Amino acid sequence: MQIISSDELGRRLDITPEQIRKDLATFGQFGRKGIGYDVRELKEKISNILGLQNKWRLAIVGVGHLGGALANYVNFASLGFSVVALFDNNKKIIGSEVNGIKIHAVSRMKKIVAEKSVDIGVITVPADEAQSVADFLVAAGVKGIWNFAPTKLSVPPTVPLVNEDLSVGLSALSYHMSQDKE
Repeated sequence: MQIISSDELGRRLDITPEQIRKDLATFGQFGRKGIGYDVRELKEKISNILGLQNKWRLAIVGVGHLGGALANYVNFASLGFSVVALFDNNKKIIGSEVNGIKIHAVSRMKKIVAEKSVDIGVITVPADEAQSVADFLVAAGVKGIWNFAPTKLSVPPTVPLVNEDLSVGLSALSYHMSQDKE
């Protein structure tokens, strides 16, 4: 049994051991005071909290540079995610494959999403197309949406939506780099 302390977790994550203990306590009893956390058990509990014990099926809409990169991202599988469908409106790429997955026309989304039991729709289209894609995904029955388009989307409250704003990450990096110069 491998044990890790909140001090060591804090060092690795660059947060205080107190914050580690507080955050974990939010979800129940973890570890033993003065001893630490069983790494295997902690990993399993955190995985369950995050829902990673589920096997989530993804459909990517927009198979340009970003969509293609996500379709080829190998670490999804280790977290229980699998890309099962790809959609685009570019007639030049419809019918071709990325990472062994056929690219379908957006017009076939409802049928394919049902056939493939897609849980999560991933939007990597331009901002002006994103809302209509979100509407198609909701109508097709996806349970959640991961949006990379640089726009705010409106979806029913029953459909979780996560927006990825790449400029936020770059801004954070710029901040950290600027702090190092002082």
